[in-house]
Order: sequence, then C-alpha cells, then structure tokens
Amino acid sequence: MKHEPVSGAPLPFNARPFARVAVLGAGSWGTALAVTLARAGVETRLWGRDPAVLREINAGNSTPHLPGVTLPASLRAVKDMEGALTGAEAALIVVPSRSVRSVARQVAEYVPDGLPIAVCAKGIEAETGLLMTQVAEEELGKCPIGCVSGPTFAVETALGHPTAATVAFPFSYADRLRPQDSPAARLAVSLTTESFRAYVSDDLVAVEIGGAVKNVIAIACGMMTGAGFAENTRAALITRGLDEMKTLAEALGGRRETVTGLSGIGDLSLTCSSPTSRNMSLGQQLGQGLARAACFDGKPVVVEGEVNARSVTDLARSVGVSMPICETVRAILHDGADLGQAFAALWARPIEAEPRAMDLSFDHPATDQAIATLAERIS
Repeated sequence: MKHEPVSGAPLPFNARPFARVAVLGAGSWGTALAVTLARAGVETRLWGRDPAVLREINAGNSTPHLPGVTLPASLRAVKDMEGALTGAEAALIVVPSRSVRSVARQVAEYVPDGLPIAVCAKGIEAETGLLMTQVAEEELGKCPIGCVSGPTFAVETALGHPTAATVAFPFSYADRLRPQDSPAARLAVSLTTESFRAYVSDDLVAVEIGGAVKNVIAIACGMMTGAGFAENTRAALITRGLDEMKTLAEALGGRRETVTGLSGIGDLSLTCSSPTSRNMSLGQQLGQGLARAACFDGKPVVVEGEVNARSVTDLARSVGVSMPICETVRAILHDGADLGQAFAALWARPIEAEPRAMDLSFDHPATDQAIATLAERIS
C-alpha cells in the first residue's frame, strides 16, 4: 500500500545510509549499537580491548555484555583500531565518559579529515566542564562531531524491542540545503531498523545536557525509593529535575524544547524508573543504608551519574544556574552529607512558582518541622 504524505507536511528525503561504520567500544551499549547497524545491513566493525570478549563475539555470535542475545553473523569484532576504522564512512565512540578523550586521541591517528564521528557517552568532563562532543572535537577537530542519545537500555535494544533515539550533529548551511546528505540524517537511516527508530536534531548542547543530567536525577530517585518513598516522590523529582535540565541547557545555548524530547524527558523517565539503570540502582542501595563500598556486592561498577554529580554542578555554578536536586546528590556522594538531612533540606526550600516567569519565592512555613520529619523517616 502506498502511503501518501500528510497534507502540508514536507516530502520525505531519501538519505543514503553509510556503507561501513566502525563502533569503538565493545561494552553493552557499543555492542547493541553495532548489532543495530549490522541488522540494518551496514558493514560493521566493533573494536574492543578484551580479547576474550572479541573471540566470543566472532566465534559464538554472543557476548557476556548482552546475555540471551544472538549477534548477527556479519558483525566482526577486532582489537586493532586501525583495522576497525579502515574504509569506514563514519564511526561511533561508545566508551565511558572518562575514556572519551583518550579513545578520541587514538582515533585521530587513523581517520581522514571529514569523517563523521558520533560520541555515544553521556557526561561532562570533570577537569574542563566540556561536553563529550566538545572533548572529542578537541582531539578530532577536522571531523564533524555529533552524538547518539535517548531512552535506551542496551539489552532491550539488542533484543529488538521497539526503541527510539536521537542523532544530533551541528547543521552547516550545506546541510540545511541538502539535509539528506547531512551526517545526522545519514547516521539516522544507517541505524534505523524495523525496531530501532532514529530522530534527527541539530541541538547538540541540549541533547548532551539531557544525557548528563538525567544520570544525577536518577540517583536522587533511587535514593528516595530506597529510603521507602513511592510514586509521588519520584514524579516530583523527575519533573523538577527536568526543569533543572532545561535551565542548564538554555543557559549554554540549547533549546528547552529539545529537552522535552527523547534525549531529555525520554531518557530521564526511563533511567529514573527502573533498577536496570545503574544510576537508579546505586541510589536505591544508598537509600537503603548501604555504604558506597558495599553497593553492587562490592564490585567496582562504573556509575556515570556519580561522576556527573560533581561535573554537572560545577558547570551549573560556573554559569549561575541553580540545580538543587543535583546539588543534593553531590552533597551526599562527594561532600559527606547525611542522606536524610540533605533530602529533608531539599524539600523544605523556599516555595517557588511554576512557571519560572512569575519569579516568586516565599519562606517555607514549616521548614524546621519538614526537615525534622523527613530526616527521621529517611534515617
């Protein structure tokens, strides 16, 4: 059946997918993206560091990072970065945020000028306050740099559950004249399958701020859930956390509208609602009274929001943005604040207005009582 365009809607462009893509990072999310590309018919090379994992991918079409997932036979894993990048028309950097700079520096040795590169890590570099794409741009300045972000759990994506994400790149004048040839459009169609749907954005700042801040808000939601509070509390934290996300994005040149999309409220609602998220899970364990060292059975699990709690608030302070939920998480994780006292103080802050345009603030009439009551319940 032929589908006619909706009246008044722009006619669709025919964007051309990339023929070959390198995915740099063979963890759960990197492998899930490589699986998606391979299923879409893109020749895909997956680079990783662990020889045992790479052998399992090539020999058994499986990986310990995605239990229960059968990988496409066409997907090949390699330990040689040059081999992964040779002939690639685009590349994805899918490593933890703390490794983006070092991996981008390695990539710079092998890629030609102009190769589109998407960073699929979420965070803010602690030492510089730079977003992950800005970190990559410092190392790969002659390549178009973008990102892929959205509400995505790796295993669900790899299992083929319907999933949507945003592909964001800056749009040049030429990209606006021929959007079908833009890196964002070409990568979006390269990733799109019967179950994975990609959207295109030019608002890199807001997309990345959403990915970084949501991790911190998810820890807050986990803490309050672990402490025994329920849906009202989580809904309030998600909603007010979204406002913190919007305000910081806008202060840095992003659009508030973008934060209401997949990379903002979409990712925030997913991460704040499921212990599948390591951020939510860490918060729950801390809210239940576990010491940080005892969380995850004492295993050294990387939790991006734990690092982001400091880097996000450092960035917010530098541009004069108030982020009380993120500040509360930072105080607990990094400044030794008592969890009960910190959240009680958050709830007893002065009364403010929605919308922000009203610019009102009143003393909380029950501040002392609220702090005492909540702090006792949480402890």
